[in-house]
Amino acid sequence: MKMTLNAIAAMFLLFGTSTSAEYSSETLYQVYVGDTDDQEIVVSTLTYEPGHSSEIHRHFAHVIVYVLEGTLRMAVGDGETVTLGPGELFVENPEDVHTVSMNASATEPAKALVFQLKDKDSPASVPAN
Repeated sequence: MKMTLNAIAAMFLLFGTSTSAEYSSETLYQVYVGDTDDQEIVVSTLTYEPGHSSEIHRHFAHVIVYVLEGTLRMAVGDGETVTLGPGELFVENPEDVHTVSMNASATEPAKALVFQLKDKDSPASVPAN
């Protein structure tokens, strides 16, 4: 399925939200990919309160995290922990375990735009064992 940026922008919609005391996620866009009904693209916002982090988890998806505001620390597996500011990207593959995902600031919130290419109906993330 081919879609232009205008078509994607026209289909942008609020699809769902997830919130906890530490962070919140809001799905902005979701579309099925290709000629099959088993893949989808999900675009969400992720907001971390000052000093908070998520548990070790995985996505079973291709993930791109684009920092909008604040500073995030990210790592997968035993890889290097990187500190990212506005305009910087972090990429995860379906086999990656997200070991570090946290707000680097103790005083300011951090916000990112998250793009996922994943299997339809699979959760956005699951705790890693």
